[in-house]
Amino acid sequence: MTVPYRSQSFTTGAAPGHVLVIGGGIGGLCLAQGLQKARISCAVYERERSVTDRLQGYRVHISPTGSRALHECLSPRQFDAFARTCGTGNGGAHFYTERMGTLMTVDAGDITHADSIARHRSASRITLRQVLMSDLENLHFGKAFTRYETDRDRVVAHFEDGSSAEGGLLVAADGGGSRVRRQFLPEAERIDTGVVAIGAKIFLDEAREKIDPRLLDGISLVATRGLGLFVAPQEFDGLPIGGIGGDAGVPSEAGNIFDNTRSYVMWALSGRPASLGLVRQVEEFANAALLEIAARAMKGWAKPLRALVDLCDPTTVSAFRIRTSRRVAVWPTQRITFVGDAIHAMTPYRGIGANVALKDAMGLARALTAAQRGERNLMKALRKYEAGMLDYGFRAVENSLKAMHQTLDQGPLGLLVSRTLFRIVNRLPPVKRLMAMRMGEE
Repeated sequence: MTVPYRSQSFTTGAAPGHVLVIGGGIGGLCLAQGLQKARISCAVYERERSVTDRLQGYRVHISPTGSRALHECLSPRQFDAFARTCGTGNGGAHFYTERMGTLMTVDAGDITHADSIARHRSASRITLRQVLMSDLENLHFGKAFTRYETDRDRVVAHFEDGSSAEGGLLVAADGGGSRVRRQFLPEAERIDTGVVAIGAKIFLDEAREKIDPRLLDGISLVATRGLGLFVAPQEFDGLPIGGIGGDAGVPSEAGNIFDNTRSYVMWALSGRPASLGLVRQVEEFANAALLEIAARAMKGWAKPLRALVDLCDPTTVSAFRIRTSRRVAVWPTQRITFVGDAIHAMTPYRGIGANVALKDAMGLARALTAAQRGERNLMKALRKYEAGMLDYGFRAVENSLKAMHQTLDQGPLGLLVSRTLFRIVNRLPPVKRLMAMRMGEE
């Protein structure tokens, strides 16, 4: 659908000028690091007042594309700290039935890249944000964006506290609920899929011996009628590096949900409300009730899978709705642009959202650097970035939504067929290696 726009005239100078980045998540911070590295003036405005104001997830899979983007945008010291604080022993990927029957196993060697930079990694979201915030010269917390104004050669961002900031370009990196998108693309839709997820942590210093060893060897995935389960370990090894890693910057009162020192297994059970037995909105349930819902939904599953619910720390339980977005047409290039979920929010079923945001950050940093150097007209550089970003970004959105439907919405016959295909591929190493090469990529 083509969105109508008010016609505006903009100067098209070679340099982007001062860049306003709205949002201090993974994409916005990575972009800011890339711009600072290129000596382009920028500032990040994050609405939260501290790193523990809201949960942004436990661990995150960083794909070769994401690793490459981080390497390009970060300093050598920062990237080294990132690489050394990632989880150890990534293991493989294992697909099981709810009775723990093996459908397919992808060995770690099949998904390990020889490239020391572009490789798969398991990162703590807390540690990754510590890396991305380190050494940033212009990072502002407590700045909730309300609106922007533009004229011929500048953009002004306004914040809830009554302050404002002026620059030559505004980048929306403010997540799925982007206020910038609501103003700039009011018709762009973010859609509730109707699916909800319940997740928690199990600390391994307390429960390692009680967890089936198969669930500690890389990620494990289960798909059955109306339900999907994702399990992944995050093993910490070594000490923090220069304030990166551990609980640096995390207040002691933040609680176990933000604990960033102890190794753990995270699990997330997802499904439609009927499959989970939900009769009220998921946000209305306390942690103990959420665990009871998960336990009832997994009744009849294999004991090692059911044990995950019993072993978790109840204070680490979280629940959330799963949303996606609709493809938008390329807009007339202006002094407003986007990275990450602010434009192409996707479901977590391919595990690629963070990596696509990092790819956006790398691409936009390249475009603005070329403009800064006078190698390309600013608006033309932005137009090329936006066209590419919308293409691969919404392809990732659609693939992630497709994966959600394949996980949750198969009938008995479809489930039988998909499980049979998994078992066949498991016996065909060349085909399995081809599948493994695309894991975690858009």
